[in-house]
Amino acid sequence: MRRLRNVKIVATLGPSSSDYETIRALFEAGADVFRLNMSHGSHEDQKARYDIIRQIEADTGRPIGILADLQGPKLRVGTFAAGAADLEEGQHFRFDLDPTPGESHRVCLPHKEIFDALEPGSRLFVNDGKIRMRVESCGDDFADCVVTTGGTISNRKGVNVPDVVLPLAALSDKDKDDLEFACGLGVDWLALSFVQRPADVIEARTLARGRAAILSKIEKPAAVKAFADILKVSDGIMVARGDLGVELPVHSVPPIQKRLVRACRSAAKPVIVATQMLESMIESPMPTRAEVSDVATAIYEGADAVMLSAESAAGQYPVDAVATMDAVARSVESDPTYREVIEASRKVERESVADAIVSAAREIAETTDINAICCFTQSGTTVSLVARERPRVPIIALTPLTWVLRRLCLTWGVHCVKTEEIERFKGAVVSAARAAREFGFADETSQIVVTAGVPFNVTGTTNIVRVAPCDERLIFRTDPE
Repeated sequence: MRRLRNVKIVATLGPSSSDYETIRALFEAGADVFRLNMSHGSHEDQKARYDIIRQIEADTGRPIGILADLQGPKLRVGTFAAGAADLEEGQHFRFDLDPTPGESHRVCLPHKEIFDALEPGSRLFVNDGKIRMRVESCGDDFADCVVTTGGTISNRKGVNVPDVVLPLAALSDKDKDDLEFACGLGVDWLALSFVQRPADVIEARTLARGRAAILSKIEKPAAVKAFADILKVSDGIMVARGDLGVELPVHSVPPIQKRLVRACRSAAKPVIVATQMLESMIESPMPTRAEVSDVATAIYEGADAVMLSAESAAGQYPVDAVATMDAVARSVESDPTYREVIEASRKVERESVADAIVSAAREIAETTDINAICCFTQSGTTVSLVARERPRVPIIALTPLTWVLRRLCLTWGVHCVKTEEIERFKGAVVSAARAAREFGFADETSQIVVTAGVPFNVTGTTNIVRVAPCDERLIFRTDPE
């Protein structure tokens, strides 16, 4: 089941995709990583989906990544006596801590932390920004606002506060329970919502205790401002354009996306572009041209993965959505302009021996007749460094560690292969040649590049690059013990 593209596809599971047949069809259509959205469904629902994914993994012999997306603190208004109220531009409206059902002039906002952070002039957005207000005066338990964009406000609609850093932890009590549950299951990645500062990521990492990699969702203006520091303490990034497009001017999101993707590539950390990528396919078997262009843009930028949310979780055409994304990716990556764009945006990083080794591997592959770059790894770091180079040939990751292979399912251009423990370099070359032939990357007349570290099975020792034939007879004839 070799993919004919480099960018990875993340598919969210939900009511439309909870049985073995559908999830298997999503995988065969092109899904590389499955997302379990902890905002919806019970722990029993998520465990059932997890078990199905692992069964498919066993049935197909291919590692599959699983990402658990934590909900994060959700800021919502209270209820209204009539269920809703119509607000007009220019009218005054109050938020307070009084749990009494709201009217046309006030409603409860049960989050004291918001009042602690607000200042006159701060903006409040309700219902994904459809209703907008500006704070005129505020205190410990109230905020008097003027409506700048009117509309109907109803029970428990979400609230965004774009202008301030809220004194809220990224992990609610529910998130901590979900994190422990997901790590207990054995998920490979944890997506952390509502990240505002590096400390939020460090807290999640402490709780995860190495059982899952931490992926920070960038969906707040504060996270954009602190991105460099957040990236340093994260294992990966998700550009979550939904809330980002609510809290920031919508026209500012594309350049932010481009900047964040490029920074992640430079840091050799996987980045997912997410939200509303093929939104119309929730109800239509065909996407819009604008959506296809949006997916293509993320691929041209060099994103490691593109993600489907409601399209595969609750839509009417989940398998078609994955197949469409796969087709767009293959079309973009076959365009000569794609290579031009990718290579023009490559940033040379040579600060260590490993950097030099992977850079040399890519240059060798691009100047000689090489079919694949084969990387032996204990942690996935070397493979990520090779992927940062965005080589023209496939990357084959080889390791005896299943958890490493599953995490690498999110990384650009990587085909994951489980091997036996390797003790000598000759064994590594033979294993790489066999994998390249078995999965259709090469034949006996081909050559591959092999990267590894000596001594073997030690993290952080990448120090060898070797051009090797795929004919084992030649390997045994020419390679030293």
